[in-house]
Amino acid sequence: MRVCVVGGGGREHALATVLGRTATSVVITPGNPGIPGSVAIPPEEIEADLWVIGPEQPLVDGLADRLRSAGKLVFGPGADGARLEGSKAWMKELLVDAGVPTARHGAFNDEAPAMAFLDTFGDLFVIKTDGLAAGKGVLVTTDRAEAIDDVRAKLRDGGVVIEEGLTGPEISVFAVCDGTNAVALAPAQDHKRVGDGDTGPNTGGMGAYSPVPAATDDVVNLVMESSVLPTLQQLTKRGVDYRGVLFAGLMLTPEGPKMLEYNVRFGDPETQVVLPRMTSDLVELLAGAAAGDVRGEPTFSTDAALTVVCASEHYPAAPRLGDPIQGIADAELVPGVTVFCAGVGPGMVTSGGRVLNVTALAPTIGEARERAYEAVGRISWPGMHYRTDIAGSVL
Repeated sequence: MRVCVVGGGGREHALATVLGRTATSVVITPGNPGIPGSVAIPPEEIEADLWVIGPEQPLVDGLADRLRSAGKLVFGPGADGARLEGSKAWMKELLVDAGVPTARHGAFNDEAPAMAFLDTFGDLFVIKTDGLAAGKGVLVTTDRAEAIDDVRAKLRDGGVVIEEGLTGPEISVFAVCDGTNAVALAPAQDHKRVGDGDTGPNTGGMGAYSPVPAATDDVVNLVMESSVLPTLQQLTKRGVDYRGVLFAGLMLTPEGPKMLEYNVRFGDPETQVVLPRMTSDLVELLAGAAAGDVRGEPTFSTDAALTVVCASEHYPAAPRLGDPIQGIADAELVPGVTVFCAGVGPGMVTSGGRVLNVTALAPTIGEARERAYEAVGRISWPGMHYRTDIAGSVL
């Protein structure tokens, strides 16, 4: 089967790599200079048997709808289903209607009611941009003045969602959906904040690992039964034929798993640790879901995977671009290591905030961590930075 992957980051590099294990061919558009098979051709003009859409923006913009209307087999929700990520307010409303456990929250477009709602919380505030924000539109703070300023700033750009702060470990669960049924992939844990010890601003993700000791099979089954399947049923009730990933971001609270939010695509960088562990056929799984018939349970290696995100200087605020990247080939000489290219431009220079995802497979999380950081040590460009504590809390 010929596969077209839409996107150009580390997630898409990982998708293309794992799909390439069994696909006849894989092309990626637009890709980037570090991803083999990259082509500068619109997805509508590519000859393929299956289209897999990576990023959220083209999904919200209706790319899957346009491809399906042309008779293509597409893995990725239409614009109606992509509202789950395109509007956090709509997503929260759907969670309530579906009976999915989630945080107490409110959605606002005006300052006065937003501030009144903020006053009902204790000392942990979660402030979210209503629309797309590339994983960076969330403030979690115990500083009420900071929360007030952030609410005002977000209201100037559109709507805001205010939530009670939850406590517990976060996990990411990808559910592959065919419109009616869904199967779960192996869980992962992301590291959102830019600095060691979960300090500094939120980012698109600075590293991840899989498996997650706290996310047992029983926990994942509970997430599917209490959250994912009720969500899929509620989408169907609203006339949405959801064929794609429901990416559940959850907090394992003392009261049980609670949904923080859904994304409508594979997570980044979680994809870079979940998919390399797959031992079953990803092409078959995604093609089946796209055709409305997802079958079987995906299988995964007992090996662990860990990825470290190498970022440009000043990321996430205003990353410096255009620096030559050195050492990728040397890094991939470390056993079990693959470097997925994200913000890489022509001439192999930095072209984005998150530049490389250095992923290692090994029998244990600790060994994967050692391999990943050994490989990171072989890569360089001016101002490169990364977290040194990925998975540190579980070792």
